[in-house]
Amino acid sequence: MHVRKATPEDLSLIMGIYRTAQDFMIASGNPHQWGHSYPSEDLIRNDIEREVCHLVCDDDEIHGVFALFEGVEPTYQHIEEGQWLNDEEYLTLHRIASDGRAHGIFRCAVAYCKTVSDNIRIDTHRNNSIMQKQIERNGFQRCGIVHVRDGSERIAYHWSRY
Repeated sequence: MHVRKATPEDLSLIMGIYRTAQDFMIASGNPHQWGHSYPSEDLIRNDIEREVCHLVCDDDEIHGVFALFEGVEPTYQHIEEGQWLNDEEYLTLHRIASDGRAHGIFRCAVAYCKTVSDNIRIDTHRNNSIMQKQIERNGFQRCGIVHVRDGSERIAYHWSRY
């Protein structure tokens, strides 16, 4: 598996991966994090234009997608019930999804991120127990609770090489 940046030609495949992930989250007890409305096609198109949308691929196919942001994540400015591991610069990993046909998508995305930064932050919904396990298996520490733009809670995690 390898990671590459998405192109506009990838948009329909990306949206198909997100639809598969939405269906899976709903079926596994997490119907409110994304539902069938998030992320929107406009948001993903914007991610591609900004070159923050990345794809996890094998030799032949795209199997996963994620957004990777540099700089301060506004919703991470205030953390409750804990604290970040440090205040150093970090990357934020958002909107990770898999087509369900290949294993190791999250691990591959995180391995890529670790080649780019010594600090990575991520969050997930309280009902997304599958993602919580993946995050923790890949060396992230639970740091507290953040609130995303709509005001809902997310469990915040941080990985640091330090």
